[in-house]
Amino acid sequence: MARATPARTCPVTAFQKMISGKYKLRIVWDLRVGPRRYGEIRSGLLRGAAGSAEITPRVLSRELKALTQSGLIDRKDFGEVPPKVEYRLTRKGKSFVPVVAAIREWGERNLSDTAALAEAAE
Repeated sequence: MARATPARTCPVTAFQKMISGKYKLRIVWDLRVGPRRYGEIRSGLLRGAAGSAEITPRVLSRELKALTQSGLIDRKDFGEVPPKVEYRLTRKGKSFVPVVAAIREWGERNLSDTAALAEAAE
């Protein structure tokens, strides 16, 4: 009897699932320059997002947890009071930065007018 071969997951589908969410790409992009604390990440997400609603702590925590579970970022807890936690890109996360840069460059070339950017952001 032949053994059933497990179905291969489409790499594009797996990638899409890993980065799905409103803030994941922007978090990775902000972490490209080095480790950030929770508040720094949150304020970075609010920068340059004209008209966007403020990110809730619950949503940001969920996005950070998902990125940690996918292996793109690492969470370092310093075990201090008050709590001090830093997030940084892993090796896998650093290898993803050029992909985000390419997406950003594509957006600059193809969504350069304000109307297209506003429509795409909705």
